[in-house]
Amino acid sequence: METSTIIWIIVAVVVVIAVIVVAMILTRGRRRAAQVEAGRNKAAELRQDAYESDIARREREAEAARSTAAAKQAEAEALQAQRESERLARESADRETEAQRLRDETEQRLRKADAVDPDVDTDANSRRDAGDRTGGDRTEQGHRADAGDRTATGDRTDDVTDRRDPGRHI
Repeated sequence: METSTIIWIIVAVVVVIAVIVVAMILTRGRRRAAQVEAGRNKAAELRQDAYESDIARREREAEAARSTAAAKQAEAEALQAQRESERLARESADRETEAQRLRDETEQRLRKADAVDPDVDTDANSRRDAGDRTGGDRTEQGHRADAGDRTATGDRTDDVTDRRDPGRHI
């Protein structure tokens, strides 16, 4: 081989190496640009996810605030209902006391009327019948004729409550 052929072979190898190096440099730049663009895209996705997550967080905080407000409102309504219940209970107790006073007053007046009435035997009945409040028509035994069903011994069979203790049945 001649020297000129060897030189041409060396020049060809250098050119091929130069072309490969230039190709690598160009592809490396494009690859780097693609990596940079991929990084930008990934960052944009992460920012979008963070933004959506922030919106979801704010919605949950708003829901929590609404729930807290609803709970406080319900608590206030319950307190108001409790106060109303207590007021009604006091009012009921006052009315019950007044009714008992009127009952006692009526009973006292009826006893006075019985003491004055010549038709009433106050010695045999020291206490008025629980069903006898007006002195109405009486049977031979001295009981009211319309005082309800009675057994053979004269006991009442319908449900009568003791006038002194409304919860106690006699």
